[in-house]
Formats: sequence, C-alpha cells, structure tokens
Amino acid sequence: MVEVIEGISITITESAQDYLADLLSKQDDALGVRVFINQPGTPRAETCIAYAREGDIQDDDEQVSYAKFEAWFEGRSLPYLEDALVDYAKDRMGGQLTIKAPNSKMPRVDDDSPIEDRINYLLHNDINPALAAHGGEVSLMEVTEDNYAILQFGGGCQGCGMVDATLKDGVEKTLLELLPQLAGVRDITDHTDRSNAYYT
Repeated sequence: MVEVIEGISITITESAQDYLADLLSKQDDALGVRVFINQPGTPRAETCIAYAREGDIQDDDEQVSYAKFEAWFEGRSLPYLEDALVDYAKDRMGGQLTIKAPNSKMPRVDDDSPIEDRINYLLHNDINPALAAHGGEVSLMEVTEDNYAILQFGGGCQGCGMVDATLKDGVEKTLLELLPQLAGVRDITDHTDRSNAYYT
C-alpha cells in the first residue's frame, strides 16, 4: 500500500502491515509504530521503525491510519523517506522485515530546511570530499541554542597537528560564508588520540 504523505510516497506492503500488526498485538503500551531516520541526509543515515509509546510522538510527526495499526512518520525524516519501501518476506528462519529508503543518505535542502540539514549538506558535499584526501572527515553533533555548530573530526583529522587551521580556515570559513546565521563552530574531538593523524 503506497501512502502519499505531504507529497512523499512511502510503501508499507500488505505482508509488512500484517507483521507489524502482529508485533503490536503483543505490546500493551504501544500506540502504533514510528518511522524515522537517524542522521538523515548523511552517509550514516539509518532508517528505523520503533514502537510508538506515550511521549515518543513529536508535534511535527505525520500520523497515518492503516487497516490494523497507526503509524507516525517523523516530520524531519519525511523528505528522506521518498520512495521508501517497508516489506516483510517469509523465509526458512521465519521471516525478515526490510526497510529500503534510497534517499535517506541524500541531502535535500533549501532555504527553509533546518539548519542541521543545511550544515550536513555542506559537510557531505563540500567539506568532507576535501578532507577525504587526508583520510579525514567531520560530522555535525548538534547546533547549540546560541547557533554554534558542534563538530567532531574523525579519521586522519583526529589528533592532526593542522586541525586548528582546517577548522578555522576551512570548515568554519565555508560554513559561515554560506550560513551567516551561524555564530561559529566548536570542535569537541579528543585530539590526544593521534593514532590515525595525517600530520602529527
């Protein structure tokens, strides 16, 4: 069954609906299921289906009523759930629920997108490809209330003697040029670990 939610098409097959309904029937406190993506629009994106309990549902979630259960789709994840398919296939071991979200790792942003998505887009497309030449990468951990982007470096950037220059002259400069609403960036990486550092 294909649902179109705010212009986004998502399919939960009949077999997947039956399987989810069966799981839900064994839970006393579950209101339904909640579909969301951890770290949407990044290489680490992971599509999740969880029981939706009291307190799990967010104000911007979109509710969809299926024949046998209720589902909530996280508002922030919706653009990344375009063409998602949830299916259940029986096999010799019993069966397996699969979730395919081909657009979950693709940054989709415009001027109205949350600041986190726009930062991730720039990190993914502009900054990390340059850092990859040194075996490094940088990830967004959070955006603070006072509009600082909290970043963590990994790979060859962790413990690198040039990381301050990379942070100030490269990453911060690029982000502030393109996202002037940011106040700045902060690095929370533990640079005492120099085992993979490009420059020591």
